[in-house]
Amino acid sequence: MEENKNFNDRARDTASNFGEEAKNTANEFKENWNETTNSGNNLKLACGLLGIFLGYLGIHKFVLGYTKEGIIQLVASIITCGFAGIIGFIEGIIYLTKSDDEFYRTYQQGRRPWF
Repeated sequence: MEENKNFNDRARDTASNFGEEAKNTANEFKENWNETTNSGNNLKLACGLLGIFLGYLGIHKFVLGYTKEGIIQLVASIITCGFAGIIGFIEGIIYLTKSDDEFYRTYQQGRRPWF
């Protein structure tokens, strides 16, 4: 009987410790996620990948705040049956090859709409 009580106490303590560790890990993950999503580096990565995979829709332009250019990209892709999507693909590669600082200065701060 005494063994069961000790086992139950140890199990309860282990579960409690596991719960605390899980909460700490979740909080740490949340802090890192917020830090990552609020940085300019994340915008560079997101726009680069969107340009490569969905460039024909102009989504990377909309994410950067270039509404007019995004609409132009979308319409051009519709008119050319998607062939204008090569522009978005090239832009995605250009975005990813720039340094974080250069991307920020050129596309976010300088508002350069094309290439």
